[in-house]
Amino acid sequence: MKVYNTLTKRKEEFEPLVPGKVSMYVCGPTVYNYIHIGNARPMIVFDTARRYMEHKGYEVNFVSNFTDVDDKIIAKAIEEGVSAQEISERYIAECKKDMAAMNVKPATTHPQATQEIAGMLEMIEDLIEKGYAYNVNGTVYFRTRKFKEYGKLSHKNLDDLRSGNRSLLVTGEDQKEDPLDFVLWKPKKEGEPFWESSWSEGRPGWHIECSVMAKKYLGEEIDIHAGGEDLIFPHHENEIAQSECCNGKPFAKYWLHNGFLNIDNRKMSKSLGNFFTVREISEKYDLQVLRMFMLSAHYRSPLNFSAELMEASKNSLERIRNAVSNLKHLLEKAPAGEMTAEETALLPELESFETKFDAAMDDDFNTADAVSAIFELVRFANTSVNETSTAAFVQAVSDKIVKLADVLGLIVVTEEEMLDEEIEKLIEERQAARKARDFKRADAIRDELLEKGIILEDTREGVKWKRA
Repeated sequence: MKVYNTLTKRKEEFEPLVPGKVSMYVCGPTVYNYIHIGNARPMIVFDTARRYMEHKGYEVNFVSNFTDVDDKIIAKAIEEGVSAQEISERYIAECKKDMAAMNVKPATTHPQATQEIAGMLEMIEDLIEKGYAYNVNGTVYFRTRKFKEYGKLSHKNLDDLRSGNRSLLVTGEDQKEDPLDFVLWKPKKEGEPFWESSWSEGRPGWHIECSVMAKKYLGEEIDIHAGGEDLIFPHHENEIAQSECCNGKPFAKYWLHNGFLNIDNRKMSKSLGNFFTVREISEKYDLQVLRMFMLSAHYRSPLNFSAELMEASKNSLERIRNAVSNLKHLLEKAPAGEMTAEETALLPELESFETKFDAAMDDDFNTADAVSAIFELVRFANTSVNETSTAAFVQAVSDKIVKLADVLGLIVVTEEEMLDEEIEKLIEERQAARKARDFKRADAIRDELLEKGIILEDTREGVKWKRA
C-alpha cells in the first residue's frame, strides 16, 4: 500500500512503526456551530482510509480531537450569553449526529482540548526548560528559529516567510524575540475561560493542543497525521516543531492532506452566500449521497461541490442500492443447493472486482477508481444473476457488493428494503388499528411504510401494496 507523504512530496510504501498496528491522528473541528461540508471532507476521506486499513487487517488506533476552546467559541458564547463550555458541548453533540449520518465511525478516542490542559502545561514547561520557549509578561512563545528543520512540511523557507509573507506572521511582534515565533500560552482577556499556570491565568495556543493529544493517546512518534491542506502551514508545521523539540524524535512518519472543497468553482465563504452546513445538506439529501460525492474524486484533488454533482452522486448510489435490492428479491425465490458449474466458472471474475478495488485503494486511497470497481461489479450482477441463479451464487454476488461498499462506508442495504413478511405484519397491525377505530395509529403505520417506499392501496379485495 502506497500513500502520498506531504513531508517528502512523494508516494511511499506504507510501513507502520509497529507491524499490524496503525496510529493515526486527524485534526477535528472547532466546535462553535454546525459543521460545514468543508469539515466533512477530511472526516469522510480519513474515515475511509481507516476502514480500508482495517479491511487490510490492521488494528487502527484512530484519534480525532474537538477544539473546544477558541476565539470563535468564546465570541458565540458572549453573543448568546452562555458559557463557552455550553457552546462547545452543544456543537460536539450536533457534530456527532452529523458524523453518524455520514456513517463516519466514532474515533477510538475523541479528546477535547479543555480536558488535556495539564498535559499542555507540562509540554510548555518542558520546552521552556530546553530553551525552545520563553515567557514574556504571561505569554509563552516558541522560538521558531531554534528548530533547524522548521518549514520541512510546508517546504517554506524561514527568511522568505519573514520578508515576503507578513500576513502569515503571528501578532504581538513588539514583545517577541522574532516575529515568526508563535504562541504556546496566552493570558486571559476579560470574560474568557482560563486555567492557572505559572506564567499567567490563561489558555493554550491552538497548535500545542494537538501535539499534546497526539502524544497522550498515540505516543511520541505516530504513523499517520492527517487533515485538510489548509492546516499544513502554520498548524501542522508548528505541531512538528513543538513535538520534535519536546520529544526528541520524529513526530509523524506520514503526513496526509485532503484538497480544498469549492462551491460552484468558488471558494466557500459566508460572504459569498455559498456556505453550507452538513445539516442543511441533510434536508435535501441522504448524507450517504454526500459521502458518495466526497469519494468520487481522489482525496488530494480539489473538489467542486454543485447541485449537478450531488444529483449525479445520488444516482450513482441508487444504482448500487438497486442492484443489491434486486439481488435480495432474487434470493427470496432462488433455488437452494450448490452453485452450478457455470456459476462456479464465474467466481474468478467475481473475485477480480475485489482485486481491482484493493489495487485502487492501495494506490494512495484512490476512492474514485475503487467506486468504478464497484460499478463494474454491479454490471456483472445485473448481467450474470437472474431468476434461474442458485441462492448460493446470488448471495455470493450480493455479499461482495455489500462488503466493498462497506469498506468505503457506503450503506447500500437500506432500511427501506423491508422483508415482505415485515410489510404484511405492519399491514395487519394497521387493519387491527382501523377496526379498533385507532385512526391515528393506522395513519402512522401508513406513513411509516410510505417512508420506506411501500405504497398501500385500500381496495374491495383488501389492502394491496407495492414498492415505490
